[in-house]
Amino acid sequence: MKFTDSAVIGGLDGYLLRFVEDNGVGHTHPLSRVLQAFPPGGYRALHPVQRKRFVDELLRAVENGGGLSETPVKRPAKPIREPAKVLEMPKRKPAAVAVKPSGEPARILGTVDSPVSVLKGVNRGIEEKFAKLNPPVRTVRQLLYHFPSRYHDYSEMRPIAQLEFGEEQTVVGTVFSVSTNAFGRYRKGTEAVISDKSGTIRVMWWGQTYVARRLKQGQKVALSGKVSAFRNRMQMENPEIEELDEDTMSSRRLVPVYPSTEGLFQKTLRGFIKDAVDAFADRLSEPLPDDLRKRNKLMAIGQAVRQVHSPESHEKAEAARHRFGFEELLYIEIGVVRRRNEAQSGGGAPVLALPADARKGFVESLPFSLTGAQSRAIDDVLGDISDETPMTRLLEGDVGSGKTVVAAAALIAAVHSGFQGAIMAPTEILAEQHFRTFVSLLDSKKDEAPVEGPWFQASGSGYLVLETPYMPQPVRIALLTGSLKASEKSAVQDAIANGEVDIVVGTHALVQQGVEFARLGLAVIDEQHRFGVEQRAKLREKGGSPHVLVMTATPIPRTLALTVYGDLDITVLNEMPPGRPKVKTFRVLPYRRQEAFEFVEKKVQEGRQAFIICPLVEESESIEAKAAVTEYERLSRDVFLHLRLGLLHGRMASGEKDDVMRSFRDHEIDILVSTAVVEVGVDVPNATVMLIEGADRFGLSQLHQFRGRVRRSQEQGFCFLLSENPSPESEERLAIMETTDDGFELAEEDLRIRGPGEYFGTRQSGMPDLRVAQLTDVELIQATREEATRLLREDPELSAADHAAIGERVRELWSRVTSEVS
Repeated sequence: MKFTDSAVIGGLDGYLLRFVEDNGVGHTHPLSRVLQAFPPGGYRALHPVQRKRFVDELLRAVENGGGLSETPVKRPAKPIREPAKVLEMPKRKPAAVAVKPSGEPARILGTVDSPVSVLKGVNRGIEEKFAKLNPPVRTVRQLLYHFPSRYHDYSEMRPIAQLEFGEEQTVVGTVFSVSTNAFGRYRKGTEAVISDKSGTIRVMWWGQTYVARRLKQGQKVALSGKVSAFRNRMQMENPEIEELDEDTMSSRRLVPVYPSTEGLFQKTLRGFIKDAVDAFADRLSEPLPDDLRKRNKLMAIGQAVRQVHSPESHEKAEAARHRFGFEELLYIEIGVVRRRNEAQSGGGAPVLALPADARKGFVESLPFSLTGAQSRAIDDVLGDISDETPMTRLLEGDVGSGKTVVAAAALIAAVHSGFQGAIMAPTEILAEQHFRTFVSLLDSKKDEAPVEGPWFQASGSGYLVLETPYMPQPVRIALLTGSLKASEKSAVQDAIANGEVDIVVGTHALVQQGVEFARLGLAVIDEQHRFGVEQRAKLREKGGSPHVLVMTATPIPRTLALTVYGDLDITVLNEMPPGRPKVKTFRVLPYRRQEAFEFVEKKVQEGRQAFIICPLVEESESIEAKAAVTEYERLSRDVFLHLRLGLLHGRMASGEKDDVMRSFRDHEIDILVSTAVVEVGVDVPNATVMLIEGADRFGLSQLHQFRGRVRRSQEQGFCFLLSENPSPESEERLAIMETTDDGFELAEEDLRIRGPGEYFGTRQSGMPDLRVAQLTDVELIQATREEATRLLREDPELSAADHAAIGERVRELWSRVTSEVS
């Protein structure tokens, strides 16, 4: 024992003071006599030798005390400094609603669509802060729909002594002390000691020195956060602070916590929202018909607004959120179901068929055997395109599962039936890869045709003619990308328009002006989430009413299949071609990075290639992550001195990226240092090592995509996940990656952790932001889908009086989504 005054949070002085107060130690008690002789300045001011002597006296006093007296102890002349009295928090008067003598709030001039400035107290500064919220709040209606992200439940708060390590908890106490401290050489923050009758807890706000200005000694506060341990003592790190007043403490109710912005405090935000609810909740019109609400047991809108902002109980709060979540998903599902109905209405698609002998010839010509999943997928697709109803099918499967072969079978069915086929890829390198693959699969000579400039000169007409024995005539195939010369591009476009080309492989250049098809029968869209809704629609429009097959290497969780892709039938390739071993995946601690580099070099010396993925292009002071540019330079200079390294990142020009990818594909580069742009497209079977720096910064689905890049051959692939200081949540995700190879299981987990917006990118997928609904709620999604189908069956235009409000909401939502992704 070194008598450092650190065994008790807040110091021995404060502990003894609270002990005396809480236990009523009388002046005759031996402990009281020791305290009355306490020197000025308290225990903290004593020399360690004096502290030891004082502690010995305290221990003897406790041993000889014999029991605690009920008589309060008298304070010494110069007492230990005690905390100030609890400050009375001023009560906020309602800012926007005048109260009539009857007790009812007076009506505010304006409507729910009036600007928030109609609320008393909302000045220009407050308006500007409201506009910075996400989504922005500019009208009263938007303020009413600014829902809480969670609630503080002060009826279930715990005493400090009963807090449990590792759990999110709320505690109410008094600020015993607060200060701004330096923790280490560079890191500053706020440290406070919070106390209640049961004990004290140390609280840290790392990097948040401004918290010290918000807190005052003696102030009553509520703190919400996770309780952790520091040297076997409880502490909270960066908890949320709630300044309490008597109203909050006396009501002991659920208190909403809202998404906010800098300078807009919870108390202020709650006050304005309460004023808006009191004045306008009953003026909201109900968009949902009574029969629909009764059928699904949904709250009326006015009641739901009141209960979501000021709930009487957890059950009422959940019922209110359920109502708004249902409404939110209903508008999405109506758009999805309508889009499907429109795509399949009226028929008009060409009937495409692949005769049994042609299919047999195609399958037998392949240099490999089809998996069972590939055969079933071909059955699904050929079955769809044999009808006048336009096919809208999604083909999903991991990288290397064989989606391209299924697409090839569908394309030759279109050609065999006298129609054209097109496949659109998101990058030139992927388009070229598809072109090479189709040439290899369809050309009986099996000569790999060049795909850069020479292929065009060799063709002489903008397309290659392939001898395919199981087809009644040769197959003419062309490549259309943005990097073609103007004359070459014009020649390909003319050949497409004249019907001279049977299969066109291209990028987004396929949907640009000047591209017209003579008789487009099938459109295939690869890595479809890289294209917006409008780009997909434009390709369909090029041929009137062609069949559409979209493909993705990202497994789709069931809930997204019911929403984002609810207008599509889905086929899953859940088998990998035989002979491809699973990628061995390992987490690598920072101090073992050099070992991972040595493994990479060993594999390169054996003739293999490797990827090194970095999360950023340039170093960022705010984000501790390896950057591709800096890492490329360091690795070239200090680690892989005698190997050939290449650099790839999203800020490079399109032509530069394609050149690097070709060099890597052709084994002119040993190690490709890249950002996430390598996630899609490149097929380099010789690459067998994937090393991912900052792996904790990527989602599970993205990590799985990276890993799939080194499972393209019969060679064993390896994936190393490196991270500097992963959070417990990130550690959990990396552990899942290390032990799970199932892309669908990873996709479900990824969606749960990150949400749909980050999962695919809201803009690209055409998925609107969700404020209340959760895309993990399968039952709610299915219920809204059933209602959407019922509504559109009864009233396709939603023009009936009790459907008009729903129709307006759906139009507003989908027009906004369409404009965002176009």
